[in-house]
Amino acid sequence: MKKTWMVMAACSAVGACWPGAYAAEAAQMVGPAFPDFQTAAQVRQACDAGLRAAKARVTALEKEPASPGWIGDYDAFYSATEDAYGPIGFISNVHPDPKVRDAAEACDLRWQDFFTNASQNAKLYRAAKASVPVDDIDRETLRLALETFEDSGVGLPPAQRAKAKQLSNRISLLGQQFEKNVRDSKTKVEFTDEDLAGVPEGVLKAAKRDAKGRALLGLDYPTYYPVMERAEKAATREKMWRAKMNEGGPANLKLLAEIAKLRRDYAKLFGYDSYADFTLRRRMAKNTANTTRFLDEVKQAVTDGERRDIADLREAKAKHLGQPLDKTTVTRWDVAFYTERLRKERFTVDEESFRPYFPPQESLQFVMRIAETMFGVKYTPVPAKLWHPEAQAYAVSDAATGKPISSLMVDLYPREGKYNHAAVWSYRGGSTKTGRVPQAAMVVNFDRKGLTIEELDTLLHEFGHALHSNLSNTRYALNSGTSTQQDFVEAPSQMLEDWVFDRKVLKLFQDVCPTCKPVPDELIDKARAAREFTKGSMTARQHLYASFDLALHTAGAPEPMALWAKMEGDTPLGYAPGTMFPAGFAHVAGGYGAGYYGYLWSLVVAMDLRTAFSADRLDPAVGKRYRETVLSQGGQRPPELLVKDFLGRDMSPKAFFDYLAK
Repeated sequence: MKKTWMVMAACSAVGACWPGAYAAEAAQMVGPAFPDFQTAAQVRQACDAGLRAAKARVTALEKEPASPGWIGDYDAFYSATEDAYGPIGFISNVHPDPKVRDAAEACDLRWQDFFTNASQNAKLYRAAKASVPVDDIDRETLRLALETFEDSGVGLPPAQRAKAKQLSNRISLLGQQFEKNVRDSKTKVEFTDEDLAGVPEGVLKAAKRDAKGRALLGLDYPTYYPVMERAEKAATREKMWRAKMNEGGPANLKLLAEIAKLRRDYAKLFGYDSYADFTLRRRMAKNTANTTRFLDEVKQAVTDGERRDIADLREAKAKHLGQPLDKTTVTRWDVAFYTERLRKERFTVDEESFRPYFPPQESLQFVMRIAETMFGVKYTPVPAKLWHPEAQAYAVSDAATGKPISSLMVDLYPREGKYNHAAVWSYRGGSTKTGRVPQAAMVVNFDRKGLTIEELDTLLHEFGHALHSNLSNTRYALNSGTSTQQDFVEAPSQMLEDWVFDRKVLKLFQDVCPTCKPVPDELIDKARAAREFTKGSMTARQHLYASFDLALHTAGAPEPMALWAKMEGDTPLGYAPGTMFPAGFAHVAGGYGAGYYGYLWSLVVAMDLRTAFSADRLDPAVGKRYRETVLSQGGQRPPELLVKDFLGRDMSPKAFFDYLAK
């Protein structure tokens, strides 16, 4: 039962392991309240208690004979480990106290060792193999459990099994350090006010100053993107861009190289030449050949669009600088700036102009209202003491019956030491068999002044992951919510991305904020058109990330920086010497190793799912069917069958490739 973390989700959650640690508001929460960790000592105490209880449960489970009910007993064991591990595994990403974060990370490594031992437990494996499933859900759950045992090395000879554990624990340690180096970076980039000409005034006002009066800008999203999109001086954009591209630094390049080699060594224990071959056999893609073929098809579909986009940017730069086109070259730090200029010029769309329309708190209520309209649920704020005063808790209930079904916690704003991207941790799985309810935490980093429409799109993407958790209705916690195949898991979130560019959908904003000024319909249309015109280059960039990840996990396990410089160098914009993007590519160092292609693969699925909502994106009848056939099912049925149940046919890539061809 090896547990790994992915950017979209973590593994599991709170429970009754900390009596007295829960806040008094627990009765208002759906499920247990989040533990109130104030000190590192509390984390260590909870860690010790949780591991002692988990080890005792292993001993008890070893004595259980194989039976039709064994999978239920195993799921109860899994749920107990979620209760003990989940909050600690999550808290290192958000707690404001670095000592608490460090204690949580130390505990996480102890739990990863426990999970490896449990997954290599021969007694549990034999009981699982001897169990007889009673129906298709039990059969699928048992199959997935057996795969987890086998992929952890339970069937290897003793020496190789010990080596698998050693490698697994080492990979966990290095991945954790990689993410810590990015998350805890205190990088500040110095600029004079003159350097920041064109940058929104709010960025300057919020900036700290050094002794010379220079603005010190961090690399958080609300700071980074306005600089890249609005700074008139190319030198300013280059300085900011290089700082961002060098997050993690040389130390992370070394960590990533070692992670890739250790993954290859791990795969070889099982007779596979590469980590990609080892891991893809458990995915929708099935193997490296299918994945490579898919990426080649995407590349072919976007090549012309990428070239057109770059030609447009080149013309925009030449015009802006008043220089001949043949003397003009587009750089990486030009892309966001001239893309934004073209949006204004061609579509009269300024991303910054959307912020007054989309206040952060009301934006959160807006995406919840979308879910309420489509899926027949209700989000209600509840009082809860969480990891930070600004974090919020919501109870989720079924609108028709009033039945409480799950909880969602939300952390909206950036701060030092906090996870600096956007993600959802599905840290507690639900189970209809035991009445256990799912819980999740959504972590984003938004400007307090408001969101751009692209940021609102990001919020809805992450909320799609939260919905996958909140609306899960699986028999076993093992299969709850986002516990599905990795190249499908992004589909439910990506399906909703397009919704914020729909006039009817955006009118729901007035339901949650009657005093907010409505976005003019023509501005929405222009924003959609502006988004479409860069789809070639945007998709090409995702293709590069996916191709790099796959190549990194081939049999040769090439050195990451040399591989990246070569692959990015082969793109139309080339590679900028001195930058080290892989040092900040936490997806690949973490749970998306040999799996980043899943974003594009899932987008194919997502666009196919969207076809059912083509007449009305808020159609409650279609939403109900989608909730019941896809979201509620988690991983208890294969993704291909979920899509077929919903669409009434096998899934097709037509919508995706038609979109790229427009």
